[in-house]
Amino acid sequence: MIDVAIVGAGPAGLSAAIELRRRGVGRVVVFERELFAGGIPRHSAHLGYGARDMHRITTGPRYAALLTRRAEKAGVEIEVGRSVTDFAQLSARAVLLATGVRERPRSARLVPGDRPAGVLTTGSLQQFATLHHQRVGNRAVVVGAEHVSFSAVLTLAHTGCRVAAMVTALPHHQTYPLLRLATAGRHRVPIHTGVDIAEIVGRTRVEAVVLTDGRRIACDTVVFTGDWIPDHELARAGGLPMLLVAKAPIVDASWHTQQQGVFAIGNLIHPAETADVCALDGRAVAEHVIDWLTVGSWPAAVAAVEVAAPIQWAATSAIGVTFRVDEFVTGSVAASNGSELLHQTKRKKWIPNRAYHLPRLRDCRQLTFKR
Repeated sequence: MIDVAIVGAGPAGLSAAIELRRRGVGRVVVFERELFAGGIPRHSAHLGYGARDMHRITTGPRYAALLTRRAEKAGVEIEVGRSVTDFAQLSARAVLLATGVRERPRSARLVPGDRPAGVLTTGSLQQFATLHHQRVGNRAVVVGAEHVSFSAVLTLAHTGCRVAAMVTALPHHQTYPLLRLATAGRHRVPIHTGVDIAEIVGRTRVEAVVLTDGRRIACDTVVFTGDWIPDHELARAGGLPMLLVAKAPIVDASWHTQQQGVFAIGNLIHPAETADVCALDGRAVAEHVIDWLTVGSWPAAVAAVEVAAPIQWAATSAIGVTFRVDEFVTGSVAASNGSELLHQTKRKKWIPNRAYHLPRLRDCRQLTFKR
């Protein structure tokens, strides 16, 4: 029998497997639907991986390869090309869900118009560029203006595709000023704020996009970025209670789900954190998985952290309570356990599409916002 079955061979799943083996757990098997382990970093060729978990900065493919080698050296069994459709059928003493996150494609965003070739997400763009070394087009429009959107600008530039514009429905971009300067600024990409894509035009190939303010931008490629949604289908099929706003399974501060023996970590529960935060989730959950294997105790109830607008949702991560807001707003965030105030931030500006963290707090039950 498998001691721990892990679904997903990204940074969270591989790091959990490595730590479990390091702590003496017998048989640890990681199931991965792709043909190679490593997750999204495999096709993210830019620097920025490994800071918190490896204390070094490297590229995505090198980071993914190093995690995979460490897992194999630790004796982890990695089964690639294996899709798990029902975790209840896994013959394992504990199940760890680390299925990650994806961007919402055009279909999920209900963008009308023609259905031509040339419509991508950042993930598919990176696979074309990094894994297959293919050029995707000549002139692109990037939909979104958060961190990953500006990364897409660099990827497009590396493939020889000029970015005609970035488009966001929000009133401002949502990334760091330095990242904006190094990407959109460097490549002289205009950022159109307060507008969205009203229509995609083109018969066989994208020819243009029409914005909600009536402007038309000629292009042959459209890249939808961000707007993250967890790969939650397996969790839902297993009957796990879900956090509806984030589309993520509900977990407590130790990553227990409502179902005994089933844990959930990484970007499945906090869409979307950086790879190193997910890796730290994997390391941290190992202690609680071992407690289940040895002691067999499980919480009677697992509840989500309650939030109030403009906070969208909150979830546990290895570096604290992770949360996001849904608008540009100024104020302070308070964490409490009923009537007991556990932590309160300073008054500051908060930006949507960014992950914010509070310290790891004992029994945090509510997050409230004071404008």
